[in-house]
Amino acid sequence: MEYDKSVVNRLKRIEGQIKGVLSMIEKNEDCKDVITQLSASRSAIDRTIGLIVSMNLEQCVRENIAKGESTSQVVKEAVDLLVKSR
Repeated sequence: MEYDKSVVNRLKRIEGQIKGVLSMIEKNEDCKDVITQLSASRSAIDRTIGLIVSMNLEQCVRENIAKGESTSQVVKEAVDLLVKSR
């Protein structure tokens, strides 16, 4: 699969968030603030997982339709990936 530049940008933002959390911990900042930032990072990761799976699913479905093949297995695999990521 070829990854879109937006995926790379999302991951770089997440990397920045995580570095920010590390800095907060090193500065002994309030627990609530650290957890808030960690939750935001986790949400960003979850959204990125969803984006990658949906992009891959779209690509695989198009390929299967072009070949005249069933798409049910591709959809099942995508759902399995999303479930596994939780």
